[in-house]
Amino acid sequence: MTQGAGQGPEAERTATLRDFRVPAYVHETGPFDQNTHPGNVTPPLEDALEHPEGYTPTQRDLPVIHRGDTLQVPVDPAPAPAPQPSAGPGPLFVVGDVHGYLDELLAALQEKGLIDSAGNWCAGTARLWFLGDFTDRGPDGIGVIDLVMRLSAEAAAAGGYCKALMGNHELLLLGAKRFGDTPVNSGAGTATFQAAWLLNGGQKNDMDRLQDHHLQWMARLDAVEEVDGHLLVHSDTTAYLDYGDSIEAVNDTVRETITRNDADEVWDLFRKFTKRFSFRDEGGADAVRSLLDTYGGTRIVHGHSPIPYLLGEVGSEEDEDGDGPHVAGPHVYAEGLAIAMDGGVTMAGKLLVQQLPLDD
Repeated sequence: MTQGAGQGPEAERTATLRDFRVPAYVHETGPFDQNTHPGNVTPPLEDALEHPEGYTPTQRDLPVIHRGDTLQVPVDPAPAPAPQPSAGPGPLFVVGDVHGYLDELLAALQEKGLIDSAGNWCAGTARLWFLGDFTDRGPDGIGVIDLVMRLSAEAAAAGGYCKALMGNHELLLLGAKRFGDTPVNSGAGTATFQAAWLLNGGQKNDMDRLQDHHLQWMARLDAVEEVDGHLLVHSDTTAYLDYGDSIEAVNDTVRETITRNDADEVWDLFRKFTKRFSFRDEGGADAVRSLLDTYGGTRIVHGHSPIPYLLGEVGSEEDEDGDGPHVAGPHVYAEGLAIAMDGGVTMAGKLLVQQLPLDD
């Protein structure tokens, strides 16, 4: 059921990524000036991480990191089942950004005992939340969406659940499909969803396989949820506050914006959800508190910004070992109030599946 690099049992355990690599890890963008940044050259990191007031996604702002030629995906033939409580809801798990890496996702879910070797839900009453960004950059974004949709039904039948949040790449794919090359007001010149989608790792294979039920599923995703004291969002930004003073209000406003089908409105939503690093550095803990005070919870859990960038551990394609960044697990920061879950799978980091609460 996965799309690996070749045929046969061994090939199913190895995803060959040379053909799938995006030329650069780029931030969500509009028009791109090749004269300013030709080829794969990106602005310096210190410039990239400074987001002025009113930031709009019209330049690449993260350095280039390429994956290695191959990524070994270990598969445990007999994973330990997820622990099951005697009564009440099952254990809570969250998944960081997947970005089309279906084989890596299957391996990570199996390692945690959430699915069996056939890819079926086996975790009973466990609860699983995906934090968004299912497509783009990796080889099989539609396969990822299909898996999440199927696991949602299987988990519900077993007394648990599998749910998902809206990521900025869901908005980007919806916009590219609906609006194509329709010009939008980007805040820094003319842009189109189609151009932004292609620049940010849009895969033709995903667009060709995109069907109405995928679009309907993405358009109905929530943007914010609170579970067991954890405030779950995709992006590390305070822009959610622009869309309502309660979780219900934010989710309703986001869905209504998508339903109205206005290209400029959807672009503005996408633009705000691309903002990042609001919880990092000076004032980061206060930014987290502004969300917790409004929506509830004692900690925020997010994806979107890769942990290697949050830590300043940025490599390059010239790294001698070719191993990419080393991500051991989630990153806790902002005075312990924020948990980052994007392990940087697109740059040979790690696709994180984590049980909450953390033992820290």
